Amino acid sequence: MDNTHLRYKDEINDLWEIGHGYTKIAEIINERHNLGLSIDYFRKKIKRIIRYTLADKEIVEHNVKLSKQRQRGQDLNRIANKSFREFARVENSLIAYNEEIVKLLKTNQFKITIPKDPKKKGGAMVVQIADTHFNELVDLEHNKYDFEVAAKRLQKFAYYAKKYAEFHGVKNILIAITGDLINSDRRLDEKLSMATNRAKATFLGVHLLKHFIVDLSEVANISVGCVTGNESRVNEELGWVDIVASDNYDFTIFEMLRLLLPDINFIRGNALELVVEVGGQNVLLIHGHQLGKMDSNRIAKVVAKYSRKGIQIHFIICGHLHETMITDLFARSSSLVGANAYSENSLNLSSRAAQNIYIMKSDGRHDVRIDLQETEDFKGYDIDKELFAYNTKSLDKNRQKSTIFKIII
Repeated sequence: MDNTHLRYKDEINDLWEIGHGYTKIAEIINERHNLGLSIDYFRKKIKRIIRYTLADKEIVEHNVKLSKQRQRGQDLNRIANKSFREFARVENSLIAYNEEIVKLLKTNQFKITIPKDPKKKGGAMVVQIADTHFNELVDLEHNKYDFEVAAKRLQKFAYYAKKYAEFHGVKNILIAITGDLINSDRRLDEKLSMATNRAKATFLGVHLLKHFIVDLSEVANISVGCVTGNESRVNEELGWVDIVASDNYDFTIFEMLRLLLPDINFIRGNALELVVEVGGQNVLLIHGHQLGKMDSNRIAKVVAKYSRKGIQIHFIICGHLHETMITDLFARSSSLVGANAYSENSLNLSSRAAQNIYIMKSDGRHDVRIDLQETEDFKGYDIDKELFAYNTKSLDKNRQKSTIFKIII
């Protein structure tokens, strides 16, 4: 059998690829290599080579397609398994969190009854609680923060809020919680600056805010409204529907306070935005991450959104950026924590710890920024010894010398 044509298989395929027919390929190869073969005979051999080559090519392409499909299936499985693992980690974390909370509630009974005084009538005031970031430790030269500092700053805030309430004849106070009560643990620097775990931090936050609410109840009837922040969320992604947005430690703290203080009016609404009428004015509570840098166009869009629903917004209050700004329509509070390494080194911000109050009177609204940076004159709300033990990395403990515990056998 003459297999001369097989030696020129690659050339034959190349000529076929560029568009030559069987006869033309036979003529080219015959002439190029001086073979002296019959063109008709050589043409049949070439036709067979090309047919087999095309069949091989189809097999290869089919195998490549199968390989790609198999690889895609493996990739999808890996993605699904990763998602399942991440979901399981979140679920396990939440189970541990809930178990810890239940255990703490069982061992600490401090449900308080606060009688309402029907004689308390008069002006209204909004006391804003913004960005407390409980569980964060700050140890800068010009700012210190832990649970003890938070206890002092909240006590100072309540002291001045009560003074303003008494001076202006305020008998009804809305405590407006605008989110980020618990510090985030997403960045490495945040993880390193945590005082304790989030379950115990939640419980300590409830303990301090309970004292704050009870303190203010001495001078006025109290209502509490709350929206959730972006840092206190449980999930990695931000949620824009209520069921996702309420999966948030801020919501947990609010609900725990509601159960512990049954005589206080807790206003339950949307987790992201809440409109409360205070002294005849519709006040919108919002954390602030929805507004970006809070330019006038975004604020106007929010007002227009409610206007289309038949609700006139008179005033918007938020937090988020840890920097005070107050205008006729809009007010942003600073934070309880004050400056930290992230705000100074990443955002180039160095704000002082402060919170806002807004007094609604017939002659207009009176806005007050209360500076809380210095607290030398305040002892702070009591933190039970058991609760203080959760503050495993308090600044005072960090400054103590290490102790070697010896076991003598």
